[in-house]
Amino acid sequence: MSVVGLDVGSQSCYIAVARAGGIETIANEFSDRCTPSVISFGSKNRTIGVAAKNQQITHANNTVSNFKRFHGRAFNDPFIQKEKENLSYNLVPMKNGGVGIKVMYMDEDHLFSVEQITAMLLTKLKETAENSLKKPVTDCVISVPSFFTDAERRSVLDAAQIVGLNCLRLMNDMTAVALNYGIYKQDLPCWDEKPRIVVFVDMGHSAFQVCACAFNKGKLKVLGTAFDPFLGGKNFDEKLVEHFCEEFKTKYKLDAKSKIRALLRLYQECEKLKKLMSSNSTDLPLNIECFMNDKDVSGKMNRAQFEELCAELLQKIEAPLHSLMEQTRLKVEDVSAVEIVGGTTRVPAVKEKIAKFFGKDVSTTLNADEAVARGCALQCAILSPAFKVREFSITDAVPFPISLVWNHDSEDTEGVHEVFTRNHAAPFSKVLTFLRRGPFELEAFYSDPHGVPYPEAKIGRFVVQNVSAQKDGEKSRVKVKVRVNTHGIFTVSTASMVEKVPAEESEGPSVEADVEGQPRRPPESGDADANEKKVDQPPEAKKPKIKVVNVELPIEANLVWQLGKDLLNMYIETEGKMIMQDKLEKERNDAKNAVEEYVYEFRDKLCGPYEKFICDQDHQHFLKLLTETENWLYEEGEDQAKQAYVDKLEELMKIGTPVKVRFQEAEDRPKMFEELGQRLQHYAKTAADFRSDDEQYNHIDESEMKKVEKSVNEVMEWMNNVMNAQAKKSLDQDPAVRAQDIKAKIKELNNTCEPVVTQPKPKIESPKLERTPNGPNIDKKEEDLEGKNNFDTEPPHQNGECYPNEKNSINMDLD
Repeated sequence: MSVVGLDVGSQSCYIAVARAGGIETIANEFSDRCTPSVISFGSKNRTIGVAAKNQQITHANNTVSNFKRFHGRAFNDPFIQKEKENLSYNLVPMKNGGVGIKVMYMDEDHLFSVEQITAMLLTKLKETAENSLKKPVTDCVISVPSFFTDAERRSVLDAAQIVGLNCLRLMNDMTAVALNYGIYKQDLPCWDEKPRIVVFVDMGHSAFQVCACAFNKGKLKVLGTAFDPFLGGKNFDEKLVEHFCEEFKTKYKLDAKSKIRALLRLYQECEKLKKLMSSNSTDLPLNIECFMNDKDVSGKMNRAQFEELCAELLQKIEAPLHSLMEQTRLKVEDVSAVEIVGGTTRVPAVKEKIAKFFGKDVSTTLNADEAVARGCALQCAILSPAFKVREFSITDAVPFPISLVWNHDSEDTEGVHEVFTRNHAAPFSKVLTFLRRGPFELEAFYSDPHGVPYPEAKIGRFVVQNVSAQKDGEKSRVKVKVRVNTHGIFTVSTASMVEKVPAEESEGPSVEADVEGQPRRPPESGDADANEKKVDQPPEAKKPKIKVVNVELPIEANLVWQLGKDLLNMYIETEGKMIMQDKLEKERNDAKNAVEEYVYEFRDKLCGPYEKFICDQDHQHFLKLLTETENWLYEEGEDQAKQAYVDKLEELMKIGTPVKVRFQEAEDRPKMFEELGQRLQHYAKTAADFRSDDEQYNHIDESEMKKVEKSVNEVMEWMNNVMNAQAKKSLDQDPAVRAQDIKAKIKELNNTCEPVVTQPKPKIESPKLERTPNGPNIDKKEEDLEGKNNFDTEPPHQNGECYPNEKNSINMDLD
C-alpha cells in the first residue's frame, strides 16, 4: 500500500514517501527533488515538470504555470482578471463560468479546466512516486493553503479524482509543517502540563501563512492561523522586474513588456538575482544576451537597494503576525520558538522582520522546501493501515467562521446560527434539531466575508427532503448533523426525522427503552416482589406504548463549486487518452533515439575496437549505410511512426550485430577456455592421484573414477578440436565455437566429475559409552588395561598444562 505526501505548490512540487522506517523526499527522472508546476503542450504530446519549464520561453503561449490559485473561481473573479494580464497563455471562460485555459495541443485548439491542468501535474507526481516505489500509487495526502475555501478545496479533490488518486486528506500547509516538527520531538511536555507554543511562518512563491500550535506529548492543536494570500516570492520578483524594465527603457530604449519571451527571461534572471542577494550583500550583475532586437542588456543591484525597493512588501509582513497574536490571545513571551519554512523566508530582510516582531531568533530546524511534503507523508502513514506510526493526534482549526440561515415555518423571519466559530477545532460534527412539518432549506455561508480571500461568501444550499408532520399533526423533530470534515470542507452530512409509532405488544421490554412517558421504577435490591402485580391495589389503565424511530432523510446539496458527475467522467476519460498519447510518443521518441545512438556508437567503434571484426568490403558498405541513416533521421525521418524507426534499426543490426558478437566472443572466449583448462587439469590430477593409491581418494569406487576419466578425455578432445578449428578462422569470420558453448561444456564436466571427487569419506563410529551408576562403562577387557596408564607416559609440560588426551578425559561431560 502506498504512503505518499504531495506538496503541490504554485511554483514547484515535492513528493515524500514513507519507507524503510522513515520519510524520504524522492527525486524525479532528472535526479531533482523539486518538480516545477509547469505543463507544456506540443503537437505530439505534453511535457510536465522540468522538461516543461525548459520550454517556458521558447513555447510561451502553450506553457501553463502559476495556476494553483485559479481553483474554484469564476472567470469574472477580480483576482482572475488581475492575474490574466501577467500570463503568457490565454484564459477564457468555461461553459460553467469557471476559468478555462486555451492552448494548442496536437495541432488543435484545446480548452482545459483548472482541475484538468492540476490533474496533469498530479499525473506526473504519481508517475514519479510509482517509479521510485516500484508499485502503484493510489492513497495520498495533498497539501492546500490554510486559507483555501470550500470551493477551492473541492476543486483540488476533483483534480485528484480525475487522475485516480484517493486523497485521504487535504491537509493545510501549516498543519503539515507542525506535524513534521512535533512528531519527532522527544522533549514535549506531558498531556496534563502546560503546552509548548510554537509559531510557524511560511512564505512561499505566492502566499504568506502563519500558524500558532500547542504541543504536548503525542498531540498537536492548531490554535489559530493568519495569512496574506497576495504576499510571496513572486511579488519580490515583480519589484525587480519593474525596476529593470524601467532601467532598460531608459538605458537601451527597449520595452521588455512588449515581448512576452523577453519578459519571461527577465523574470527568470530576476529570480536568480534575488536568491544570490540572500547570500551576498555586494553589488551583483544581471546580464542577458540577445534580450531584444539582438541587443544584450546588463544591470546591477545589491541587497540594500533591493530592500529599499521592497520596503512596502516587507511592511506587510507584520499584519498577519499581529492578527495571529490577537486571535489566539497570546503574548510574545508565550511563544517558545518561531520556525520558518518556504523559499522566500531565505530573504534576510524577511527573516529580520519576523525575528524583530517576536523578539527572538527564528529557527530553521525544518527543511524550508520539503517540510510540507514530509508532514503530508506522515499524515498519510498515520491514516494508512500499512504503517505503524507513533500515536500522535492532530486537531486542526476552522480558518473562517461558518453560519447557517433558514426560514421558519410560520413567519417569514429567518433564523441564523454560527455553527463554527473562527479557529474552532476540526474535523468536528454538530447536531442541530429543527421542528418542521415539511421540507426545508439550510444555507451555509462565511460569517465574515471580508476576512475571506474569495469573492463569494455563500458555501452552498442544502434542502432536507421528505419531512412530514407527525400523525397527530404535531411538528416533527428533525436532527441535522453538520460537519467540517478532514478536508476542511463544510457539509450537511446527515438528517433524520424522529417518528413516534405504536409499539407491538410482542416487542415486550426491548421497546421500553425508547418509550416516552413515565419511567419505570427500577427494582430495589433484595425486593423479590418488585416485578409482581400487587393484589391490594386496583389495576392501572394500560397506556399505549410508543416507539421512537429515526427515519433517514435525503439531502439535496447545491454547492457554490462542484463538478457534475458527467463532466468529471469526461475529464477522467480525456486524461486517460492524454496519458496514452504521452506513452505512445515516448515509445516513438525512444525508438528514434535508439537508431541515432546505434549510428553514433557503430561509426565510432568501426574505426576502433570493431575494425578487425569486419571485412573491408562490409566495412565500407556499413559506413555508407550509417551515413545514409543519419541523413534520413534529420530529413524525412525527423517525424516518422515508431515502426519506421524499428525497421531502420533492424536493417542496421543485420550487419552490426554479427560484428558486435565477434568482438564480444573474442573478449570472452579465451577466458572461458582458460577456465575449462583449469577444470580439466584439476579432474585429471584427481584421477592420477586415485591411480597412485592416494589415501584421500581410496573411498571412491573404481567404476565412479572411470566415469571421471572418460569425461575428462572426451572434453579434452572436444576442446583441442574446437581450438584448432578456431585457430583457422580469421577475426572477421564468425567464430567456430562460442563462449556459451564452452560454458555449457564446463557445466557438463562439473556435473559429471564434481559429485565423484567430492564424495565424503564414510564416518568411523567411535566406541560406545554406556552409563553406569559410577560413570562410563568403557567396553574394554580388564587385562588390556593392566600395567597401562590412561594418560600418556610422558610427564606433563613444565607449565602445568595437560596433554590433549589427558585434558579431554578430565573434562568429559557425563551429564
